[in-house]
Formats: sequence, C-alpha cells, structure tokens
Amino acid sequence: MAEHRPCTARGETPLQRADRNFVELLQELRVTQTGVQILFAFLLSLAFTSRFTSLDTVQRVTYVITLLLAVLAAALFTAPAALHRLLFQQGAKPRIVQVSSRLATTGLVVLVFAFSGSVLLVVDVTTGRVGGIAAGAATFLVCVGLWGLLPRLVRRAGPRDETQGGSGRPEATAEEPAASSAARIPTPLRGTIRQPSGVREGAAHREVSARHR
Repeated sequence: MAEHRPCTARGETPLQRADRNFVELLQELRVTQTGVQILFAFLLSLAFTSRFTSLDTVQRVTYVITLLLAVLAAALFTAPAALHRLLFQQGAKPRIVQVSSRLATTGLVVLVFAFSGSVLLVVDVTTGRVGGIAAGAATFLVCVGLWGLLPRLVRRAGPRDETQGGSGRPEATAEEPAASSAARIPTPLRGTIRQPSGVREGAAHREVSARHR
C-alpha cells in the first residue's frame, strides 16, 4: 500500500517517479550515445587508412587506449537498456533507475578520457607531440568543467535564488492589502467619483424599482 501512496511534490507514487526518472535517463543516453557512435566509427575507420602504418609507438598506444575507452563508454551507455530488458516486469524499476544512473555517470567519466585521447591523437599526428598533449589536456579540462563543475555551480546557486525569492514575497504580500484598501472609496466621496455607465444604469434601475414598490 505504501508504494501506491503519493510521496513527492508532484503527487507521484514511487513507481510513477521511477518511470519518469527512467524515461529522462533514456533521453540523456540518446544524446551521449550519438557522440560515442561518431567517435567509435572514426576510430574504427582510422585503422584502415594508409597513414595509420606511419604512426609511432606512442601514437599507436594512444589509439588503442582511446578505442577501448570508446568501446567501454558505449557499453556503459547501453547497459541500462539491457538491464531494463532482463528485469522487465519483475518489480525492480526503482533499483534499475538507481543502477542505470550510476552506469551513465561512469560512462560520462570514461567518455571524457576517450574524447581527450582522440583529440590528442589527431593533433599529435597533424602538428606534433606538444600540440597534441596541449589539445588533449584542453579537451579534458573543458569536459570536466562543463560536465562536472557546471552542475555543481548550478546546484549551489539554486538554494541561493530560492532564498532571495522567498525574502521578497512578504513585501509583495504586505503591499497587496494596502493596494486593496487604497482602492476603496470613502463614503463622502462616492457621489463625486464617476462610476462606469453599467454601474450607474444598474443603480438607477434599482432606485426606480424601489420607488414603484
């Protein structure tokens, strides 16, 4: 009975919340899988080019490590689908969401190194070892900043904005009664203020009917 009782601000049960979280997770995985597929296809085709035979030992090791990291990232991103399929209709949806979230997070970490290694390899082949290392390090820092530090900053800024918004609400509520009281017309001045035509006609009709009575 407790599983079917609303437990969130949206009025969802635990199962409904798990379903929504899993759908959101799948939407995120579709975005990341596109990048992994492009990277994986590039690395596979690179081994069959004519220039691949001219790579030195460091470049070949970088290529193999980057290829394996891309395969691992793809496996981590597709694991939630396999997990859901094998545990389908077994009442394990909350657990599936929890494990799938950890798999996706691990996949993002692996994907950072795969991106960095691929950029290092390409720039190393085209410009040199120093440029490749610099480009790979820059790619690593950009990914860590956007994928790791930015969410933390947004999370810290959230409670701060809510606190500022909450402090402004009492002032607004304090002004509302003042505005409503200011809109009231004193009794001596009601006859001097011109009322809308609809109001005047209604008042005149009531007076005539009262006189006939």
